[in-house]
Amino acid sequence: MIFRDTLPPFPAPLADGMQVQVYGRVTVFEARGQYQLSVEILQSRGLGLLQAKFEALKRKLEAEGLFESERKRPLPKFPRRIGIITSPSGAAIQDMLNILRRRAPGVEVLINPVRVQGTGAALEIATAIHELSAPNESWKALDVLVIARGGGSIEDLWEFNEEIVARAISHAA
Repeated sequence: MIFRDTLPPFPAPLADGMQVQVYGRVTVFEARGQYQLSVEILQSRGLGLLQAKFEALKRKLEAEGLFESERKRPLPKFPRRIGIITSPSGAAIQDMLNILRRRAPGVEVLINPVRVQGTGAALEIATAIHELSAPNESWKALDVLVIARGGGSIEDLWEFNEEIVARAISHAA
């Protein structure tokens, strides 16, 4: 059982089948001989572990200097050539293309389709970053490279937090 005033708001509505981790007190409702769990802490399953993994990787890459401001290049005010790395069938690419057609019709767009979730997606994303960040006979240098996907849970978005993606971005910059 969860009392309304005990917990901060949960980020998503609880639903059947959702996996969560709880901490609380177990008591016995003697009148019916039933056990009760009075929940005091509630979080998505794996959220704590994933957050700890993310923070550890962030500290490691920070110590190596990957996030230093002098490594970052300024964004062009009016990019002429944009590379987009995303799912070819997701809503994110349609939204970006619609906005670009309306607001910047003269901009050239090069799309490198990748999977954006699931095992192996991080490698596809990193490979696409390497491919698009190096101009060749097929395409000229890009002004901006966008890596995108729509929303999702931390688990759905996790492939973007993998070390291989961070290093690919670092080498492309």
